[in-house]
Amino acid sequence: MSNTFSDNDQIGVVSSFSELVNTNFQGTMNAISWYRNLNGDFKEIVSKLQLKENITEVLTEDLLALQLSEKGIMAREIILNDLKLLTDFGASPSLNLLKCYERDEELDFISTDVYSFHVDRSPIGTDTFLCTYHGAASDIIPNDQVEQKILIPEIREKLKELHDGPEAEFETFLKDYFFDLHYQPKPNAKPINLESGHLWRLAVDHPEQKVLPCVHRAPVENDGEYRLLLIC
Repeated sequence: MSNTFSDNDQIGVVSSFSELVNTNFQGTMNAISWYRNLNGDFKEIVSKLQLKENITEVLTEDLLALQLSEKGIMAREIILNDLKLLTDFGASPSLNLLKCYERDEELDFISTDVYSFHVDRSPIGTDTFLCTYHGAASDIIPNDQVEQKILIPEIREKLKELHDGPEAEFETFLKDYFFDLHYQPKPNAKPINLESGHLWRLAVDHPEQKVLPCVHRAPVENDGEYRLLLIC
């Protein structure tokens, strides 16, 4: 299959939902793409949805209530089918209309919001699924091109000052406040944009995981443009 991700060791490329959920992560491959070129007018759907907050969950009934053109109807059918496939698989997908995420501006030396490269963690075996239908798409980055922020000496020192408690409890403090989930790209790192339309499965940090979790980030939104994102 000819596509923009075929030559990347981090990414597995499949051509069906069944392959997406049944292909095992292995080696350095911790992201799998159901690669597809979607027909339909997703921009029309975005233009007709109502943004109630910076992040508004779009329910099935909200989609079904929209008066759409033929191409808008095609886009809606694709979204509804993706939601059904994931729900039938046992996932809990959420469709979000996004203006922006909340920024973490509390500490000036480390960011822990979703715009920072990070991994997802779960106490149980699970994966992250996402698809951007409209707007800016997320990035991933190979694990060997990033450094855990808590291991960067100057950041670690400031975190120790912030902790201001027994040394034995420092690692627990880092986990409790999710500092350990965030990563800094190394010089010359090359993030990979996930593009729109493809449904992705990303490896999560959990006890049974056989590969490194996938490091990813939310994109800075395009000015004046909302994102339409499926995630679970």
